[in-house]
Amino acid sequence: MRSSNPTAVKIALGLLAVLFLTACLPGLFAPYDRSALDDPYLPPGRAHLLGTDSIGRDILSALIFSARTSLTVGLGTALFATGVGTLVGLTAGYRRGASDEVLMRLTDLFLVLPALPLFFLLAAYMNPGPWGIIVVLTATAWPSTARIVRSVTLSMRETGFVRAALALGGGPSYVMVRHILPNILEVVLAKALPTAAAAMTAEAGVSFLGLTDPAAVSWGTMIHDAFTGGALLNGTYWWYLPPILCISLSVSALLFAAQSAVELGSNPISRSG
Repeated sequence: MRSSNPTAVKIALGLLAVLFLTACLPGLFAPYDRSALDDPYLPPGRAHLLGTDSIGRDILSALIFSARTSLTVGLGTALFATGVGTLVGLTAGYRRGASDEVLMRLTDLFLVLPALPLFFLLAAYMNPGPWGIIVVLTATAWPSTARIVRSVTLSMRETGFVRAALALGGGPSYVMVRHILPNILEVVLAKALPTAAAAMTAEAGVSFLGLTDPAAVSWGTMIHDAFTGGALLNGTYWWYLPPILCISLSVSALLFAAQSAVELGSNPISRSG
């Protein structure tokens, strides 16, 4: 398979690194504190590179502080959904039989859970913060990972090095962790990155709809505040365009990195563990 352009891969990884660093240390990069106020609706200029919003908050600073929530939801959902899906798929694919049947029926049950009604249900009783969003997204995202991992595990179970490990006395847990799991990491990574991208998009969507805790600032809540604050009517494009661009660039970088993980990674079944 033809590999990706190395320069493009570096750009995607660089964008993700900048996002991660900014989310971890927002106070180091934000020019103003979150509570600092100036004149409202100031256009981009020397004092405020991206202008100010309806109450005079610096857009660039808000953008930087909001990155933490968006990234937490994306990476948190990817971590938990991929972890649960990998565990279920690996166990079902390797053990087969009754374990496979029970786990796959459980997977089918969660596969039909609709995410948006769950958000409406949470919003009816509380304003879910980032961790509430992660729980809902994890519950609806892990089944697809489980199905993919199970399919790959079924294939790898019949390979020579797995049979050799069993013949030498390796137990099921040892074979799964030591021989199968390291050989499907590219598959897991290729599934985790799109999951993170989908989670960031979903967080932005539910935040835009006002279904999350408004105190947990994110790029989605910035878009929500901009449109409810009349940004379109006032022509203050600098208020809603930056978070939209940040979401688009982040999601694109994650998806490109996932594609690169598949193209640049070797075939997992071809390695001997």
